[in-house]
Amino acid sequence: MNSLIVIPSRLWEYCIAAVIIILAPGPSVLFVIARAIAWGRATAVATVAGNVMGAFSLSVVVAVGLGPILQRSDLAFTSVQVLGGAYLIYLGISAIRHSQIHANDMTNQGDIRPSKWKSMREGFWVGALNPKGIVFFAAILPQFVDRKSGNITSQLILMGAIFAIIAFFSDGGWGILAGTIRNWLATEMRRLVRMRMTGGTVMIVLGIFTLVSAIRGR
Repeated sequence: MNSLIVIPSRLWEYCIAAVIIILAPGPSVLFVIARAIAWGRATAVATVAGNVMGAFSLSVVVAVGLGPILQRSDLAFTSVQVLGGAYLIYLGISAIRHSQIHANDMTNQGDIRPSKWKSMREGFWVGALNPKGIVFFAAILPQFVDRKSGNITSQLILMGAIFAIIAFFSDGGWGILAGTIRNWLATEMRRLVRMRMTGGTVMIVLGIFTLVSAIRGR
């Protein structure tokens, strides 16, 4: 009988992949930095707390929905990786193309400081609806599960929890740093544009890696 918790054998490789995708400035990181620039470090950290809770909730939904399917079907396993890799490339290209617009949005957050609870609530929905997170949990996580060990759903949930913990410290660091140098960031738009373009490039590379892994796996 399979145990309730299965530790994937490639857990360290997964952690490296998680760090790479978390560090890439995507919607969640940009939202946190925008809050830090507009209202400082405390608001940014509250946003991060809500964001990681949203990301973990998303990972659980994906795990419960995909886990049983991926465990039964090799075709579904490969299809998810191919579609996810292609979409990740699309998101990366879109991020580069619209980097100027995203940078402008980051410096235009309004005049009224949100409460801590509102920041957490808004951060939650950004994390729960983050397209980069959806692709990561649906297409990249499955590459690191031990299908032979069974209980794929529990493996996906475990890796989702690890992702949320890493994201809390990483995104929190982004928020504290951005809140500390908020004037420096806000006065030079090119820095924000380059940050967004870097994130887009990382997503494209990760998407290509996912596609290659899916093809080689077949």
